[in-house]
Formats: sequence, C-alpha cells, structure tokens
Amino acid sequence: MSAFSSKQRNSQKEHMSHTEFDVLVIGGGITGSGIALDAATRGMNTGLVEMQDFAAGTSSRSTKLVHGGLRYLKQFEVKMVAEVGKEREIVYQNAPHVTTPEWMMLPFHQGGNFGPFSTSLGLRVYDFLAGVKKSERRKMFSREETLRRAPLLKQDGLRGSGYYVEYKTDDARLTIETAKEAAANDASMINYTKVLDFVYDGERAAGVTVEDQLSGETYTIHARKIVNAAGPWVDQLREKDNAKKQKHLRLTKGIHLVFDDTVFPLTQAVYFDTPDGRMVFAIPREGKTYVGTTDTVYEGDIANPKMTESDRDYLLDAIADMFPKVTVTKDDVESSWAGLRPLIAEEGKDPSEISRKDEIWEHDSGIFSIAGGKLTGYRKMAQHVVDKVASRFKEEYGVAFQSCQTKYWKLSGGDVGGGKGFPGFLKEKTKEGEALGLSAEEAAYLARTYGSNVDQLFADVKEAGEKGPYGMTPFVYAQVNYALEQEMTETLMDFFTRRTGALFFDIHWVHDWKDAVQSYMAEKLEWSTDQADQYREMLEKQLHDAVVPVQG
Repeated sequence: MSAFSSKQRNSQKEHMSHTEFDVLVIGGGITGSGIALDAATRGMNTGLVEMQDFAAGTSSRSTKLVHGGLRYLKQFEVKMVAEVGKEREIVYQNAPHVTTPEWMMLPFHQGGNFGPFSTSLGLRVYDFLAGVKKSERRKMFSREETLRRAPLLKQDGLRGSGYYVEYKTDDARLTIETAKEAAANDASMINYTKVLDFVYDGERAAGVTVEDQLSGETYTIHARKIVNAAGPWVDQLREKDNAKKQKHLRLTKGIHLVFDDTVFPLTQAVYFDTPDGRMVFAIPREGKTYVGTTDTVYEGDIANPKMTESDRDYLLDAIADMFPKVTVTKDDVESSWAGLRPLIAEEGKDPSEISRKDEIWEHDSGIFSIAGGKLTGYRKMAQHVVDKVASRFKEEYGVAFQSCQTKYWKLSGGDVGGGKGFPGFLKEKTKEGEALGLSAEEAAYLARTYGSNVDQLFADVKEAGEKGPYGMTPFVYAQVNYALEQEMTETLMDFFTRRTGALFFDIHWVHDWKDAVQSYMAEKLEWSTDQADQYREMLEKQLHDAVVPVQG
C-alpha cells in the first residue's frame, strides 16, 4: 500500500524521485485517477502527479451525475450512449456510497424540444443501449401524474413526462476514492506537483521535471511510459512535447446554482428544456436544490473559471420559465460553482453540439494523451488508455501485464455489499454512530459519505469524546482528521470543497468551522503564518466567488 496521507508527503516525494515507474500519469482528476487504478491493478509500477489538488479541476465541478447522456441520442452518438450508459451501473456497484440511483423526470410541453412520442421512443432506445435493468426502465406519465409528482412545474402547455433513472454522485469524492484505491494498490500519488517539462532519452520521453507547488522544490521523476490526462491542460503539455497537431481542445464552461430547499422546495429531479433549446437539470440534494448547467466557450484562466452575471441570470430565467411558482432571485443563490469541459474542437459547432467522446493520441515521443469524454465513462476510458500502454510494453520490452481488472473492483469505501446491500449497511452504521453520541443525521451522513471507511471516522468520534480540538464537534473533528490522515489534504480549500463539498452544499457550515479547522490543520501540518494566511485568503476568495458573480 502506497502512502496517501498529508503527513507522509515528504517521504512520498523522496520515493517518487528515486523510482523509475512503468507508467507515470499526469493529472489527478477522475480520468487520471482511473488510469492510475487500472494500471496499478494490472501490476504496473504506477505514479501520478497532480498540479493542484485531486479533483480540483473539472472533476469537482460537474453536474454531479453519472449519466448516460440522453441528449446525445439526438446527435446520433449511439456508440457513446451505449458505452457510458452501461458504465453507470458499474460505477454504482463499485462505489454505492458515492453513487445513488436518481429517478429523473423529463417533462414535455407543447412546442418544446420533446413530445410524447419522441420522449417515449428516446427513453426506450436509451434503456436498450444502456442495458438498463427491468426495475429501472422508463415510464411515461400523464399530465396529471406529472403534476402530482412535480407540482412546481409549469402547467401551461404541459402534456406529460418521461421518467427514467440516472445516477447522482459526488464527483470529487468519487475521484478521491478512486485515487485512494490506486494508492492502496501501490500506485504512488501526489498532489500540488506541477510538471515543468519532459525528460528525454534520445527522442523518447523518459520522465518529467516537476515543481512542488507548496515548497517550491524541483525534482525529476522517471518513467518508461507517460500518460497525459491533464484535462483542460492537455494541450499545454502536448505543446511542451511539440505534439499539438491538427486536433486541439475547445474549453466550454458550465455553471451551477445552489438554493436552500426553503426557497426552492424541489422534491423530484427534473431534466428540462429551456426557451433557447438547451437542456438543464434541477436536482434536490440534502436540503438543497441545484440547477445547471450553462454551456459557453471559455478562454480565460483555466484554473479559476467563474460565474458571470449573465451565467447566473440565464439559469434564473430558465428556472422562472419552467418553475413559475418558484420566485428565486439572485439574492437566493446560496452557492455556485463553475467548471470547464475539455472537449475536442469541431469546427462550426456550437458548444452544446460538440461531441463528448474521448480520443487518445500517441506522440512521436511515446507519450499518450487523452482528452474529451464524460465523468461516467472514466473507467472505460482508463481501460482504453492502459490497453494501449500495455500493448507498447509488450512490443518494446517483451513485458506482458494482466488485462483490465477494474470492472468489478470496489473503490475505497465501496465494500458495502453492492447497491443491494448499501441500505442495510447504512442503517446498521447509523445506529453505531448514534451509539457514539452522533445525531442520526450526522451518523447517516458519515456512513453515506465514507462508506466502508466509516469505522475509521467513528474511531475519531470516540477519541474526541464530547468535544474535539479547538472546539470542534466530534462530527467535524472526525472528518478533518481523516482528511489529513487518509486523504492527502493540504489546504483549507481541499477540505471544504473537495473532501466534504461543504462550500457548495452547506456554505454556512464552512463559515461556522473555518477558524477551528484552520487552527487544527495549521498545527498538524506545521504551517507557517504566511502559509496559514495564504490558505485562508484562498478560501475566503472562493466563498466570495461562490455567491458574487463577475460582470459579463
């Protein structure tokens, strides 16, 4: 088992700088983490470096759905819909604690994008392509049944709805659990490590020079094969290798708005069309409702995409049109996030029309780059990449590795008895947590979020007693301590945004606990005063940007 702890960062750097890996992955989003897991479970000596934090880019800023892309049927992306549709169930069974079935309603109105026939046919084809199990196949509802289940919907012109299953996920935690599982299978993983340049042996890439973004230290990591899975930064790395040729990325931005359910009391997830013909999700989640997404070409700072006034107003207008009984305004936006899609450019197409399929390119230097794709298909994308890497190992070194192992491989926290066993697991662990003094809600949250790793958090709850360090409740302390000990958490943003998702879905909790969490992390990670101030400033800026848009 490789280290995946904040406290072992220096020893991890030392190990990586003195190891020649079979495969080095650049990028710690869901794609890169999936590649590391696939490679490690085949027996490859695997390393991974991430410039920011794990999932800090696209992989914490999606619509948070493991879904098959129903709308891509309209673009005749049949193969992609079939593949990622089938992957939904695989992702769910391997990590039921971070992936949950969610019945989605697709209402159709007079003059809208969908009608009864097209909806029924599209969902039937979707079920067939995705191999949907019988209990989750589509249903069709009348106008009356639609309004009974979703009374907030626009009634004018409503003709009925389709009803089908997607899978809700915590994208950042799915990425973290994938990365942890890779580390548990001896992959060497490290965040805040930026690739400055490639190292060559003749014309072949043989490693990378990296810079530790926390200390400023530079060092070299050697590898026989390198995979560029840097998401929005893929083209920048291709340019370093003089490998950016005909195809290139086109970044598009999507934003989401979060409301408390007291102002937007949605109880049924809805996938609806907007007046300009786009499709938007409105999804209830743990006392909140979130709505998204937009789809606009982006050419700004890749690391810091932001919500603009026009982005926010577009979604507010979409809500007002489809949910006329809901009178939310800009002042009701509790939080938001903006993310980028690293799509492969297709000339003459609007952002919403660009294919979400992935492509793999092999450079003359032997580096592989992967771009495009969807969160749902991450495991299959990883399989495709590592298949190519394995093929090259056999050709060039005469070394044969195992075939892909990840189809039935449980992620970290996923040993809960599969989808069928998870409700029973949740009930049992909630009782155990209550016996330790947690509320039923707190105990259920920890079990649901951390899955089969929850016993480690319960041990911290027990250790904390009635009150943890710096006045933290046992519920808060357990999450912070686990994040440091087991999830390579280095900054306040790592914890509040990607380990807990609280900045998006419980922003008041962040305000309540940011001082105590900062004090504890500063003590355990031995931050200097300057570091503590820097990390706090980053958090405060993100708290501001989540609510206040930039002009545009």
